Amino acid sequence: MLLVHSIRSTTTPRSGVLVTERAKKMARQRVASMLAVALIVVGAFASFPTAVQSTGVCYGMMGNNLPPSSQVVQLYKSTGIDGMRIYSPDKATLEALKGSGIGTVIIDTGNGNLCQLARNPSSAASWVQSNIKPYYPAVNIRQIAVGNEVQGSDTQCIVPAMRNMQAALNNAGVGAVKASTAVRFDVIKNSFPPSSGVFAQSYMTDVARFLASTGAPLLANVYPYFAYRDNPRDISLGYATFQPGTSVRDNGNGLTYHNLFDAMVDAMYAALDKAGTGGVKIVVSESGWPSDGGFGASKDNARNYNQGLINHISQGTPRKPGRITAYIFAMFNENQKTGDATERNFGIFYPNKQPVYPLNFRG
Repeated sequence: MLLVHSIRSTTTPRSGVLVTERAKKMARQRVASMLAVALIVVGAFASFPTAVQSTGVCYGMMGNNLPPSSQVVQLYKSTGIDGMRIYSPDKATLEALKGSGIGTVIIDTGNGNLCQLARNPSSAASWVQSNIKPYYPAVNIRQIAVGNEVQGSDTQCIVPAMRNMQAALNNAGVGAVKASTAVRFDVIKNSFPPSSGVFAQSYMTDVARFLASTGAPLLANVYPYFAYRDNPRDISLGYATFQPGTSVRDNGNGLTYHNLFDAMVDAMYAALDKAGTGGVKIVVSESGWPSDGGFGASKDNARNYNQGLINHISQGTPRKPGRITAYIFAMFNENQKTGDATERNFGIFYPNKQPVYPLNFRG
């Protein structure tokens, strides 16, 4: 059995412009999972889900050849995609989402103004008045991601920024929209086995306690791809891509895992439990697999992973059965993303709106 580490921090797309909060493009997402050395298993897909609720796709805009937002929203609808995450309050996208019927929407604040939001309640109030009030409830905004994969000293701004944002939402009469933050998987440590997961730094306990006080979920970016890429000798491709053939038992709680995604999510749930916040739910705010550009990146593997995720979310995890809300990263291949070539190949569509590979969101 091996302890495998993989960390990923990506660059946040904001209306086609590179921003600093995800500048470390190819940092690896930390994964710790109990795995037997297994043969690569390529099997048939699981049966399609009976509903599509809770499956979203992240709409990144770091490309100079992407279709206009109005066409993108129509593509979501025609494909049966029920949720969207956008990495800034892009006005054209929000206008296109009005009355669209897209079931769940996450809007990011960006990281550049995080500490300003923390220091100044009026900044949060202004942000809500400009970016939420004109669109809600015509746009079904569920969460505000107050920071994405925040690192370093700025982590101390997360809780006060969330607090000011939630107060602003409440004061504006839109308190059903919840302030949260999106975190990398390496906010936990000791994640082997999943039941041993615990937060690596104290600020995450404060984050979890704030979320528990407001009923908001924790937004988590979860990428099994990087664990497989970094250690293919010891991690079965099938286990990483929802294919049958691998079972891993957690001796800490007696649960059995059949895919790496569940093990990662349950390690985060274990950390929430240890922080005394076991009632906080997790929304998987990013997860995906590249179709080209690096080891293990192929259309077949990407389709297996993403279709497997779509099919699986109705089941939940061994620790937390029940439907999961998850957002696939990403809608398009984005040609202005920097770093490893895989970063430009996470899309499920080409910019011309043709699918990179077939996926069934409808069931």
